[in-house]
Amino acid sequence: MENIVEKNNDKPNDTQKINRTLSIAPMMGWTDRHFRFFARLITPNSLLYSVMITTGALLHGDRDFFLKFNNPEEKPVALQLGGNNPAELAKCAKFAEDAGYDEVNLNCGCPSDRVQRGSFGACLMKEANLVADCIKAMQDAVSIDVTVKNRLGVDEFDSYDFLVDFIGTIADIGNCRTFIIHARKAWLRGLSPKENREIPPLNWQRVRKLKADFPKLEIITNGGFKSIPDIEKELKYTNGIMIGREAYKNPYFMAKLEEKIFKNKNILNRKEIVEKLIPYIEKELKYGTKLSDITRHILGLFQGVRGAKKWRQILSNDSHQKGAGIEILLKALKAVEV
Repeated sequence: MENIVEKNNDKPNDTQKINRTLSIAPMMGWTDRHFRFFARLITPNSLLYSVMITTGALLHGDRDFFLKFNNPEEKPVALQLGGNNPAELAKCAKFAEDAGYDEVNLNCGCPSDRVQRGSFGACLMKEANLVADCIKAMQDAVSIDVTVKNRLGVDEFDSYDFLVDFIGTIADIGNCRTFIIHARKAWLRGLSPKENREIPPLNWQRVRKLKADFPKLEIITNGGFKSIPDIEKELKYTNGIMIGREAYKNPYFMAKLEEKIFKNKNILNRKEIVEKLIPYIEKELKYGTKLSDITRHILGLFQGVRGAKKWRQILSNDSHQKGAGIEILLKALKAVEV
């Protein structure tokens, strides 16, 4: 097999600063700073994303809380924003840059009721010129990369020509060079966010065609990746692969990818990952973090290993106890065969 990393490091344009060969998707409620610290132990070379944070939360809420991350352990890390106002997005992009993020990404793919009420997320796929204005405003405000994550289409607007017009408009007017494509359309009515991740059919081939038609853009494919052969195959056609649920539910999958794609021979085994987590957890407990806020992210670490069920049970049941400490993690570790 050809060297995928070298191939994909051929920059589509002069402004690319981040290796996006592999990345872990922004996932609401999941990809917080604790998960990202854990994920970085598993995959040193993947790009990590925050959960989507709205402009309103940053402009009117506890900005330090929303932007906090464990610099430098998480880097490179990207902040995903939800919003539709160019000036507000520009301010929030600057907040992200000042906080140390390496990329700011505009969500144009989430179909939840919340984003529909705010007219952003997947709704923006019907507003290509507005998205271009948003990207342009953010580009003018920061020196870090500004990217877009979108679907193949939305509602009845799901033709290839519609997708080409959307990407072309944002690339031309907004000067956006990187697009992460969730290879499904979205339905704004009739499907839940979960159903929107499962029912609309995957179409990786359409993303391949998009890359062929826009060879100077960096095109990343997202959606449904669960096997190394599929990822290796798609990396021959696009610049990178973004992995979502599989990276969370079966996190050691990313270690196998780290070894296969990046040729990293120094990946940590599962026990070593837990041992590296211990000082982090001890520090967080001193700051008032609940043990369960961290251990909920590591339940799938031993998937496929004898004792994995007991590992999950101990962490799920005992981490919520008042005063739960590192002894719970050590107890769970003894239950698995490593």
